[in-house]
Amino acid sequence: MTTETVDGWRPFLERWSGEWADAQAPDAGSADQEAVRARWLGFPPASEERIRALEERIGHRLPPSYRTFLAVTDGWRHAGGFVWLLAGTERARPHEDASGLSEYFPGELEDDPTPEEELLAGMWHRALELQVESDAVYVLLDPGDTDDAGEWALYTWAPWHAAPPERYASFRAFMEAMYREFHRLEESRSLREGREFVNPTTRALDMSVDTARLDALSGRYEEAAAVLADAAEYGRPRAKGLHDQLRRLLGETYLVSFDGLASDQLYAPEFLPVLLAESARTQRSSALVGIPVATRTARETAQDLLRRLSEGTFRYVADGPFGEAVEQAREQARWGDTDAAWHTLRTALPEWRPLGPDHLAPVGLCADPLLGPLLTRERGRELLATPRAGRAERAGQKDEPPAPTADLDPPGLAWLADQGTGRFLSSYRFVLVEGVEPDALPALIGAEGVTGLNDPATPWEARRMTRGARPDTPWADGAATVVGRAGPGWSFALEPSPGAHLDERRLVPPGIVASRGRRAVTVWGAVGGGGLSSGVFHLSVAEDGEERYAFTVRGATRTKRGPVPYDLDPDRLFADGESPEDHLGERRTLEALGDRLGVRLPRFALEHGRLHSFRTRPWNRAPGPGEGYVTFRTTPIRP
Repeated sequence: MTTETVDGWRPFLERWSGEWADAQAPDAGSADQEAVRARWLGFPPASEERIRALEERIGHRLPPSYRTFLAVTDGWRHAGGFVWLLAGTERARPHEDASGLSEYFPGELEDDPTPEEELLAGMWHRALELQVESDAVYVLLDPGDTDDAGEWALYTWAPWHAAPPERYASFRAFMEAMYREFHRLEESRSLREGREFVNPTTRALDMSVDTARLDALSGRYEEAAAVLADAAEYGRPRAKGLHDQLRRLLGETYLVSFDGLASDQLYAPEFLPVLLAESARTQRSSALVGIPVATRTARETAQDLLRRLSEGTFRYVADGPFGEAVEQAREQARWGDTDAAWHTLRTALPEWRPLGPDHLAPVGLCADPLLGPLLTRERGRELLATPRAGRAERAGQKDEPPAPTADLDPPGLAWLADQGTGRFLSSYRFVLVEGVEPDALPALIGAEGVTGLNDPATPWEARRMTRGARPDTPWADGAATVVGRAGPGWSFALEPSPGAHLDERRLVPPGIVASRGRRAVTVWGAVGGGGLSSGVFHLSVAEDGEERYAFTVRGATRTKRGPVPYDLDPDRLFADGESPEDHLGERRTLEALGDRLGVRLPRFALEHGRLHSFRTRPWNRAPGPGEGYVTFRTTPIRP
């Protein structure tokens, strides 16, 4: 709607006034009875002479939207829920920082303030004050903050609202926001009072919500999101709950509540875990704050969910073919193949079915400790762009699925050396074993007493879980490894950033024991932040219980055992004169090893996912005759 003509204002203000009048109780206060009878929240229009007089008084020509507003009504009642009277030509006045708020917003400017800070600093002194009666709400038009159309920005602030001043692009934008606020508050009040708030605007908005729901299920989520966001601003039932589902799958969590769906018996299994997972992540000790747990049973359910979420044992479940795909994807993800897990979910998305009419997508996946990390923002968009619940044919998209997002795991092993000095794995040690599944690794190289794998955890959680299993002998440095599949026919056990130091004189590569009847590889890259000049790289390849070849590179020193193949020869891969910080020799070796064996390590699962874990047997042998081993321990002195 245009903001520069009287005709652009009148229908909007008449609709607002009529809807307000229809919503008033018969015993409305005497001050409002006149407005109810007249079905008009405004006043007579201001004459051109009165408008010019105001402009002369303040020394500015008024912005177009406020000037034409005054030509329709010289003031306004009930602008939203907290401004009861807006000024017309007689009562608008310069604010002149009357309350000293410039001291707090933005406060004392730094040496290099932002343009927004500079505008706000001057606004309090030059603004035109419009509120006459309000709940301590300031309404200020700023002649120093203008756009190309000559509109002035409008700022509101209230001491009871714990936020900086809110900016609107124009007086018209402010009034449209207040109209939406009137709708939100009236809808809330009508629900409390057990009545309906119905008018042509609410009916049109509710129809748009129904259409947006079908659009969202058909993959047209961007159009649906815009419609639902607008309807939610008006407080329409269902709009926020539906919109929050789209927002959460797009990676947004701020003010996502699902608007009562988490406390609905039908929808709670889908949405309550998502709220609890996010609340636990951000609040820790008060994770149930703000979560809908009205009854004792609901609270006990929430506490049980919270426990399983914190332990990483929560499992998202769904019905039908999509539920089967979820189980298959979980099996793939727990062994590190997160790209394959996503492919499985993506393929099954058209088979997903909602729990009810207010359910748009499998949002509950976000709470699953194994599958939730797979939902990056890009994949969230891909999920929402995929028609679901049988909408593909209706949407005319049966043969036009959305373009798939790129896989996240690079091939091979070389990525371990590609992340610079701040890389995720600045040091690492791992074992690759051929011909066995990951769950067989504890029996091959597990520490004494280890009988199986721990539940999936992050690499850092795995370290904490196995800390109590450390033996008393300090030299026995078993690795707290996470495990998974390393490509066709191979499994891995990897420890990131091991605390032990590599001493090739006492190193007992666990791959030798694991290689009985098969091949196994042991790699230890302790390159640190300063490259190989300050670290060490070791490779050992074993078969049938015997080491076939090995080498160690420490700075410029290289030692070899056995017939090292040409493509893995450290004399060729670690060239003299290269910058150690580039990790080029390390990268060449890992690339060659990955190519030779056809193996890979899952970067995404190691960085963001959860994998099974166990503690390995010692990587160092016990000190021999004549060898010593000293451990220093410090005890803090309490004052």
